[in-house]
Amino acid sequence: MYMPPAPIPVSIVTGFLGAGKSTLLNRLLQDPALSDAAVIINEFGEVGIDHLLVQGSSDSIIELSNGCLCCTVRGELIDTLADLLDRIQTEKVKPVSRVIIETTGLADPVPVLLAIMAHPAIAMAFRIDGVVTLVDALTGADTLARHDEAVRQAAVADRLVITKTDLAASADRDDLVRTLERLNPMAEIIDVADAPASGPALLVTGLFDPARKAPSVGEWLAAEDHQHSHHHHHDVNRHGEHIRAFALTAGKVASPAAIEAFQHRLAAEYGDNLLRLKGVVALSGDDRPLVVHGVRDMVYPPSRLAAQSGAENFQTRLVVITRDLPETVVRELFETYLDRPGIDRPDRAALDDNPLSAFGFKA
Repeated sequence: MYMPPAPIPVSIVTGFLGAGKSTLLNRLLQDPALSDAAVIINEFGEVGIDHLLVQGSSDSIIELSNGCLCCTVRGELIDTLADLLDRIQTEKVKPVSRVIIETTGLADPVPVLLAIMAHPAIAMAFRIDGVVTLVDALTGADTLARHDEAVRQAAVADRLVITKTDLAASADRDDLVRTLERLNPMAEIIDVADAPASGPALLVTGLFDPARKAPSVGEWLAAEDHQHSHHHHHDVNRHGEHIRAFALTAGKVASPAAIEAFQHRLAAEYGDNLLRLKGVVALSGDDRPLVVHGVRDMVYPPSRLAAQSGAENFQTRLVVITRDLPETVVRELFETYLDRPGIDRPDRAALDDNPLSAFGFKA
């Protein structure tokens, strides 16, 4: 394996579903200082879209979409880094100044860290140069209380970036900061609005050192190393017994209003069980797809992607991640709002015209 003159720094960007990782990554990649960075994006579930949402050189974006990076694709991460080194050596790609790994929001970052730190050849060629964890000011406190993955993401961070503070009450933000300080007293905590404009300035925090974290971090690393020989063979769309990802697809949409109405209905009825909705909507007669986002009961304003080559073949794809919510419930609601008739399923007009339908009553 080719070894660079000095280990290539690796920045890990993590944070729970909907914290704003892709948004931050897009901002970072606008910095010319990161123009020669390689970006590895991990998505949970077999159908991914994050690689479409990150605006960078297609040669620099590497997608891992066969499951959660903390389990099923850990070996693939090692293979990907080894392949990147080989391509640099054979001059198939230019040397990179940095590797940025964006984990899926459901990833436990401990196995990711260990994959790089404990593999002899990878550890010689790469060094972890900071873990940046994003925390949503709106849902962060509740997420930390519900999900162990979010706790680990916060605990291993060198820098904690709080997002969506403009939408949260100042008292809630202050409570969240105090919680994060207890979890990780050594980490720098900043508001995303105050984050350095320079990409490297935000990412670089120095060599990752477990000794500067809470004692639990070292225990997690040791336990993961002990279990390294255990292989996960499970549904790549499932994370535990409760969380599942699936994709909703359609062709081109004449108007985004139907998708927006579906999002709002889904959020209003099932927000507590809706961990994430993210998608691209192909519009008839328009080569700029619409990007839609939602987290729990929040539906965010849509945005536009740049014009896509081959836009005539582009399709609408929404990726939904739920907790204890049957896929059939979401899929039938989606079909209803696209006016696709079904047996024993009300059409959209009947659903919207019945004010009690949101509470489970039928007309």
